[in-house]
Amino acid sequence: MWFTSALLCLLCWGTADLFYKKGSAPNDRHSHLKIAIAVGLVMGVQAIYMLLFVVDSYDPMDLIVYLPVSSMYILSMVIGYVGLRYLEVSLSSPLSNTSGAIAAVLAFFIMGQRMNSIQFIAVIMITVGVVSLSFLENRYATEESDLKQSPEERHYRLGALALIFPLLYALIDSLGTFLDGVYLNENDPILSEDSALISYELTFLIVAIVIFIYLSLIKKQRFEIPKEKDKFLAALFETIGQFFYVPAMASNAIIVPPMIASYAIVSVLLGRIVLKEKLTKAQYSVITVIMVAIAMLGFYDG
Repeated sequence: MWFTSALLCLLCWGTADLFYKKGSAPNDRHSHLKIAIAVGLVMGVQAIYMLLFVVDSYDPMDLIVYLPVSSMYILSMVIGYVGLRYLEVSLSSPLSNTSGAIAAVLAFFIMGQRMNSIQFIAVIMITVGVVSLSFLENRYATEESDLKQSPEERHYRLGALALIFPLLYALIDSLGTFLDGVYLNENDPILSEDSALISYELTFLIVAIVIFIYLSLIKKQRFEIPKEKDKFLAALFETIGQFFYVPAMASNAIIVPPMIASYAIVSVLLGRIVLKEKLTKAQYSVITVIMVAIAMLGFYDG
């Protein structure tokens, strides 16, 4: 069951990355905050629906209990939205998703979770594949920049300023994922899956409201929903993915993070198809390896 949930999650989040990129405007200093508003609103609708029609009861204190996890996720996502203003999604997504490998290592050494030999090999394949995609994209983008951009533009696009965002995302998100494994441990959970999901989504809604007030009253920025289609499509896929992510993490906190991190391959493929970016033979090879590893995780569960 965890494998199906993780697979659906990575498909949704890979699609979300495409729309995040389409909704990121390099000339709009506040595009990352507007994306956060869209995500918070959609997640808020999902949380309210669950409160009204799904769960029998919800303790508001769970919002505070789950705050360490929620804050890590929300902070990393907003940082990731900033990075998409400067980097192609096919570079930003693979680099960001090395967080799955970090989370798996934390679960292995700190929580004492284990995996069989086939799963270990598959996780290594996914991790190496994600890192390789990042390396290949960086090399390809650098070569393209050398041909088309001035030295100043190259530094702005691929220098530390740009790459720091997905790197920070990877670090902070991995901490959130590790904490999620602790909170949702099926043997001794701190919160139920429904309570964790509702708490996270309500927290994101509160953050969205605060950001909306900040942009409207202080920055005098208008947020017009009809003009933000791509941002809301990203938010929709993000929220659907989150719905599948929670049960997957509750069942297998060591294997799910690196597996879901492979949603970078969906981002890369959609980026190439929709955004007309080129895909090299080396990238196709790496994507194939990652797909084989995902299949291994599904066939050799246990």
